[in-house]
Amino acid sequence: MGHPPARLPVARRRLTQPSQTSEKGTIMSNVAVIGLGIMGLPMAINLVKAGHAVTGFNRSQDKIDKLVSEGGTGATSIAEAVRDADVVITMVPDSPDVEGVVSGKDGVFANAKKGTLWIDASSIRPDVAKRLSDDAKEAGIRPLDAPVSGGEQGAIDAVLSIMVGGDKEDFDAASDVLNAVGRTIVHVGPSGSGQTVKAANQLIVAVNIEVLAEAIAFLEAYGVDTDAALKVLGGGLAGSKVLDQKGQKMLDRNFDPGFRLALHHKDLGIVTSAAREANVAIPLGAAAAQLVAATVNQGDGALDHSGLFKQVLQLSGRE
Repeated sequence: MGHPPARLPVARRRLTQPSQTSEKGTIMSNVAVIGLGIMGLPMAINLVKAGHAVTGFNRSQDKIDKLVSEGGTGATSIAEAVRDADVVITMVPDSPDVEGVVSGKDGVFANAKKGTLWIDASSIRPDVAKRLSDDAKEAGIRPLDAPVSGGEQGAIDAVLSIMVGGDKEDFDAASDVLNAVGRTIVHVGPSGSGQTVKAANQLIVAVNIEVLAEAIAFLEAYGVDTDAALKVLGGGLAGSKVLDQKGQKMLDRNFDPGFRLALHHKDLGIVTSAAREANVAIPLGAAAAQLVAATVNQGDGALDHSGLFKQVLQLSGRE
């Protein structure tokens, strides 16, 4: 596919052709992606690469222009983006943001076709996901809550883990789109279940980042060859994807965001609140949540969540 010119002439072009099937049997859909941030933009680009017709909308024009340069189409509003879509993906920061883009006269529910699949890839509260799924069904939209894990690199490489809540037939119908952006894609239950599993994921990741940060601070204090140490630790029981993806960032003090601390802070608020409602004790998770909160409150919310290492160094007097 060639690269059409950017800006409004392209942004206003609508896709009205029906879905087609590729030579490999993949259903090529018209997909609208709402939210072209750190995760949403590479996901949209991978959908283009997979052969889908992708229309994107974002509050900042530069992200739309980037999608257009990769073969997608831009839209000037949510309503325009979703009007001819077979599938709508939302990837925005928090529960109020999702509600804002799907509700109201300008939102997804009021402007998408009946029968459109709505895949919310954002990480939000499970109760909000369930409520919005009920609203979607009332509007004739088929909802799936499908938060992702894998960070920016996972989105770029199309190897995200995707935990999906919703009706099984809708999950099956979304398979070609989900397979274009993820590798491990699992239906985990009814609406809201995907967000519950994502909350558990964020709990595990936060605790792992914290103990990795503590381990590196410990190694550095003793003058150990930290590159060698992480190599051997990664080959044993201590090995993890967190160590593989975040260890070098801590050694390099490079906290360019793949997943921002501010978002992990939000996610841990979801975890601690939901755990309290379920009468589940999460002592390590609560401690990690407080450390993440402290780091964000000190002005580091825009850093990658591996930036939690800064808090460990500060507490150790080793800034």
